Amino acid sequence: MYTAGPQLLEECRTLNGCEVGQAKITKGYNLPAKYVIHTVGPIWRGGNYNEEKLLSDCYKNSLKIAKEYNLESIAFPLISTGAYGYPVDKGLKVAISVIGDFLLNNDIKVYLVVYNKDAFKISEKLFSSIRQYIDDRYVKEHIIERYNIIEKDIIYNKEQINLFAETAVPSTKKKRSLEDVVNELDETFTQMLLRLIDEKGLTDAQVYKRANVDRRLFSKIRSDINYKPSKSTAIAFAIALHLNLDETKDLLSKAGYALSHSNKFDIIIEYFIKEENYNVFEINEALFAFEQNLLGV
Repeated sequence: MYTAGPQLLEECRTLNGCEVGQAKITKGYNLPAKYVIHTVGPIWRGGNYNEEKLLSDCYKNSLKIAKEYNLESIAFPLISTGAYGYPVDKGLKVAISVIGDFLLNNDIKVYLVVYNKDAFKISEKLFSSIRQYIDDRYVKEHIIERYNIIEKDIIYNKEQINLFAETAVPSTKKKRSLEDVVNELDETFTQMLLRLIDEKGLTDAQVYKRANVDRRLFSKIRSDINYKPSKSTAIAFAIALHLNLDETKDLLSKAGYALSHSNKFDIIIEYFIKEENYNVFEINEALFAFEQNLLGV
């Protein structure tokens, strides 16, 4: 209020209050934002007094106003999780759920402002499950790596023998020209992405919103047949398309990437795909908890 100047307080007095779960809008005055959307969150009283619905209404009604005013972006704090005592983890899940549903049908940037990492505490059960999944795959991967060291020595010796045999007997196989090789290029990442979107009967907007990817970036990908996305962006599209693990690996390969059990990020992605949980916001919550890069942009 002080930063915005006295005009904001004066306008607030003309609003005649605001009921819990409702939202109203004023100008931003001296703030760097054009508008301020005001909402009243519920006081936490144990969870048996309609708190979740009221908190959901705070986000829904604020987003509704943002849409009515054609705002390009909106930033939320975690409503009610301060002095009103709403549990941070529960408040975060409500925010992610409502905002995620809204973004599927609306084109607006939504920022969720979190002041400390503690807000991203995923449930102990989920955290333990993911951690166990990671531990199991790390152990397995390290065993495979040790085995491969021995196996590579054997293969190397076999290759020496084969090389000797090949040099001893003239080859009758016709060599392909560079032009022949180049003409046999497989479909690119962009081509496969667009094909999958069509095959699944989805719209471009549905996919880039599910992927948490900016519309402008998607347009850039669509217009460039040879576009190479970042690994996190490629995975985000796999999540948006609800691809299984093999399909995800195929799509990643088109961009030159692979999933590895020596990478926590990859193992977490694999965990969610196998669980058939394709909610990019929940996946990002888990990635954040394990200090990994997030999906989308």
